[in-house]
Amino acid sequence: MASKKILIVTGDFTEDYEIMVPFQALLMLGYQVDVVCPDKKSGDQCPTAIHDFVGDQTYIEKPGHNFTLNATFDEIQVEEYDALLLPGGRAPEYLRLNEKVLDVVRHFHESGKPLAAICHGPQILTAAGILKDKNCTAYPACSPEIGFAGGNYIDVGLDQVQVDGNLVTAQAWPAHPAFLAAFVKLLGAKIEI
Repeated sequence: MASKKILIVTGDFTEDYEIMVPFQALLMLGYQVDVVCPDKKSGDQCPTAIHDFVGDQTYIEKPGHNFTLNATFDEIQVEEYDALLLPGGRAPEYLRLNEKVLDVVRHFHESGKPLAAICHGPQILTAAGILKDKNCTAYPACSPEIGFAGGNYIDVGLDQVQVDGNLVTAQAWPAHPAFLAAFVKLLGAKIEI
């Protein structure tokens, strides 16, 4: 049986942990994981940023690693993928302006395939117009956007996950254990959480 295929859409200055950890963990579980970025091709790199909480009113940002893409955005066939994951960081604020990215999100929503977004990733969901009457979480600064999009913002805490049907969301990378477990559970994995 062929491995299930997961698509990750990212961009420059995505949150380092939110691309690196899911990519490596999902590969470890045996999934095929293709990571793409609009206007880039396989082999190109996206710089990442590390966001951390050090006691200020908001997070700080430091340079992260360069993430090497392993697929080309313009060549993907979304029908071939079983699930979509959207990391956070700064990339979602401009990815949500790309109509092709929004079409990818709408495909996963309309087909009922697992769709996961963490941190600022739900900004893309709001722009795609798929959150009406959905319960979801995000980095708390994104909560007004979720409400404006017709969704219900749920404050689950930084290390928890919110699941509503095929939609899996979390506030930030401290939620990776619960976030990834809930995501792969929707893919049919037997995970105890």
